[in-house]
Amino acid sequence: MYLKSYFIKVGKDVLIRFPKRIFRLFEFFFEYSKFKKKNDTRLKMNFLEIYPCLNDKTTGTPFDRHYIYHPAWAARILAQTRPAYHTDISSILSFSTIVSAFIPVKFYDYRPAEISLGNFESKAADLKCLHFESGSIPSLSCMHTVEHIGLGRYGDELDPLGDIKAINEIKRVVVSGGNILFVVPLGNSMIQFNGQRLYTKEQILEYFSDCELIEFTLIPDQGELIINPSSELIKNQKYSCGCFWFKK
Repeated sequence: MYLKSYFIKVGKDVLIRFPKRIFRLFEFFFEYSKFKKKNDTRLKMNFLEIYPCLNDKTTGTPFDRHYIYHPAWAARILAQTRPAYHTDISSILSFSTIVSAFIPVKFYDYRPAEISLGNFESKAADLKCLHFESGSIPSLSCMHTVEHIGLGRYGDELDPLGDIKAINEIKRVVVSGGNILFVVPLGNSMIQFNGQRLYTKEQILEYFSDCELIEFTLIPDQGELIINPSSELIKNQKYSCGCFWFKK
């Protein structure tokens, strides 16, 4: 069913976007010619250096709902908890680099990022076998990551239980009383190979049953962040984002 919907979507995108892109390309060259005639000699214009941006004339600023809202949610919690340092495992990189402006951050990824910033460290780690001592990390985030573990998408080995192993490692390394910021996509429980897994809220609560849920926030298919949403609302989501704040 999902594969059929995917190809239908791709087909519609081709039929709708291709004519628009052709129009925008003609519009681009018209505007290039018009601008060049008006341009002064302060900065030169060379046709071989053109940089066509054809999709930015929109009535609003487009953004990825999951990847704008969930780092904002997590950053606000860290501003509240103020740990001495924070450890992030493979969340979107911009989150850690920005948070490092006010909290020292140690970032780990299967594919480490070569970034040099004050208050920021980047090293390699395998989420299924973390090299940290048990009960050693006071504040940890792992956001929009676990759903990929074991699907081979990022060069890791195929492992149907990769997500469960990763969750168990997260719980192992966090100190008793420590905070875990955990984010995954929610919807109908399934694997969309090799992209991701979708979970239900109940599944995640079961996986973290030995931790205390401090806050659950939903990024719904449409609309703003919702703290402690109703079960009915959660069930009506096809591809939402669940933000879980656990205390071990």
